[in-house]
Amino acid sequence: MSGDVFMAAWVAFLRAHAAVLRPLERELQAACALPLTWYDVLVQLSAADGGRLRMQQLARAVLLSKSRITRLVEAMEGAGLICREPCPDDKRGAEVVLTAAGNARLAAAAPVHLRGIREHFMQHLTAEQAATLAEALGTIAAGQP
Repeated sequence: MSGDVFMAAWVAFLRAHAAVLRPLERELQAACALPLTWYDVLVQLSAADGGRLRMQQLARAVLLSKSRITRLVEAMEGAGLICREPCPDDKRGAEVVLTAAGNARLAAAAPVHLRGIREHFMQHLTAEQAATLAEALGTIAAGQP
């Protein structure tokens, strides 16, 4: 198979990613004053056992570098959405914990974000296309370290 089809797929992926993320970010900011990366952190913590993750777990979950996650956590902590607590089984480590304010902000933002996903992503695909896309992207993600 020609490399052209793979490059076309790559470019289409990048364009689609940008086309979906821009309005999602704009809508979350306008409706909830919440950046998309902050929303992602709140979602990851909400899904975690006890609403808490170690810093490196959170960085992996939201796909950010150690220095970037540190700055992000500091900003969100300043806003009262999360806090850092000593790790119960490793006093040298810290866990990032979802606060009640963070949970409330997530609850307010979730309908905005889900509506945006439906409008900017889901409405453009058939169920069959969505299944194929999920399988293809899952294959790529599974092949990465």
